Amino acid sequence: MASDDIAQLADALSKTHVGDGELSYKGLGLKLDNAESAEQLARDIKQYQGLRALRLEGNTLGVEAAQAIAKALENKDMLQRCYWSDMFTGRLRSEIPPALRSMGSAILSAGARLTELDLSDNAFGPDGVKGIEQLLKSPSCHTMRELKLNNCGMGIGGGKILAEALIECHRQSSSLGAPLRLRVFIAGRNRLENEGASALAKAFQLMGSLEEIHMPQNGINYSGVMALASAIRHNPELRVLNLNDNTFTKKGSLPMAQALRHLRNIQVINFGDCLVRSEGAVALAAVLREGLPILKELNLSFGEITEAAALVVAQAVTDKADMEKLDLNGNCLGEEGCEALREAMENMNKGDVLESLSDDEGDEDDSGNDDDDDNDDDDVSDDCNEENEEGSENGITTNGNSPVSPNSPAEITSFLSCPSAEQLLQLGQLRTHLQQEVDASEPQKAADVILKIGSLYSEDPETKAAVLDTIDAMLKKLLSGSTLQSYCFLSTLLVMMGLLKGEGKTKKALLVPGQLLCLEHAVQQEYFPKHDASLLHIFLSRNDGVLKSCGSARERLSSALERRCQD
Repeated sequence: MASDDIAQLADALSKTHVGDGELSYKGLGLKLDNAESAEQLARDIKQYQGLRALRLEGNTLGVEAAQAIAKALENKDMLQRCYWSDMFTGRLRSEIPPALRSMGSAILSAGARLTELDLSDNAFGPDGVKGIEQLLKSPSCHTMRELKLNNCGMGIGGGKILAEALIECHRQSSSLGAPLRLRVFIAGRNRLENEGASALAKAFQLMGSLEEIHMPQNGINYSGVMALASAIRHNPELRVLNLNDNTFTKKGSLPMAQALRHLRNIQVINFGDCLVRSEGAVALAAVLREGLPILKELNLSFGEITEAAALVVAQAVTDKADMEKLDLNGNCLGEEGCEALREAMENMNKGDVLESLSDDEGDEDDSGNDDDDDNDDDDVSDDCNEENEEGSENGITTNGNSPVSPNSPAEITSFLSCPSAEQLLQLGQLRTHLQQEVDASEPQKAADVILKIGSLYSEDPETKAAVLDTIDAMLKKLLSGSTLQSYCFLSTLLVMMGLLKGEGKTKKALLVPGQLLCLEHAVQQEYFPKHDASLLHIFLSRNDGVLKSCGSARERLSSALERRCQD
């Protein structure tokens, strides 16, 4: 090594931080290519008594230098924390696995018991995970509490290797009576995608000890989100969940909302830039209403959420005494929507909780579905025909192939395939079986049945009584469960009524006044919760023009909702 290089290294090493069991070379920019260049650093490590933490961030190690440092670590049995992020800048990817293996083997030889390992910002890919695989499986990691692998480019393959290593570590540690209890897991920007996330979800579920999960920007969509949702409900101590910049959509948002109901200790939820959309936001609002008692931060920014859904979320944080930050920036509120949201938060004395709305993407048409195919009404005929194809009766889409309960009487099946007021009256006492055709776990089917029966409403006293009694019985059942269940049903009903932009293949109904008059009656009943009425009122008031064809029935429903919300 040239004399100038030696002098430069000596100067850098003179800035080494020593104290409290920690030896730090953080940010010194050392370029250690071989054993000679690492000699002084290795000597410092070897001579340090009681070493508990080693910081090597912001330097760059070659294979030989790593081997020299490893040699110095072989007798450091008190080492607990390894801060080794950004440690291979400028190195070939092929250099990183042997360097990591050397240092990992030294920890094993020393018999150290790690509590924290940070290898973030090392672009080592799947091969780099192989370099730490044996370490992660070993007794040295049975005591691991924090594992940080942010921005390592692990990919799907690396995610799977990591998951298997954690599962094996848990298995071995459990057999010794002290199972791995990882608390913090950080692996953002790793291209894990669905397969990698699903593999890790199995490890998370097995451990059940996580307090923080950070997995932003990993290309995870709904199937991976569903796997993670299944896992987090088994981690009751979870405090921080950061899945920013993945893709939920409704298919991922609903299972995630269901999982969050099981968490009482969560304080920070970051689902920003996750395409939660309005239906997902409504589901999360339901969970806010009935749970998450100590939540401090909720990020739903850049999620294609409309004004009405944002207002539902805002109302749901009313009783959250610890709430410090609500981020709804970058959604589709429009100028008036932003102002309405600010006003709503101010009225709840939570104006300071709402983050800036400066990047709002403007008002979005809240009627219709995402896919053009979903709006195609060409296959909707005018009558219920003999083949029971899709048709329209009394202004609402019907489908003779809609599933019915397996034990339903033939009369019920016949009625639902092509409903009419005459048939409803003929059912007599069999009308009670219609309650069995609706369940909160099948919101689309339930909403379809409600709208079918509501379309039969008339001022004929006998028909009116039969329709309203049936609607009351079904809605009482549908709204008696959890807030999440009722919100999911109502949001599906709103989609079918054209008041909420939905996803997938949910068809909009061709509405008639009778359906709105049935709702006008229902919202005034004791079984209809005030917060459910508020949900309907928000969407109706923000999409007033959608129901113009229903004339005075729209005004009657709107007035009934307003009175109910003021009770």
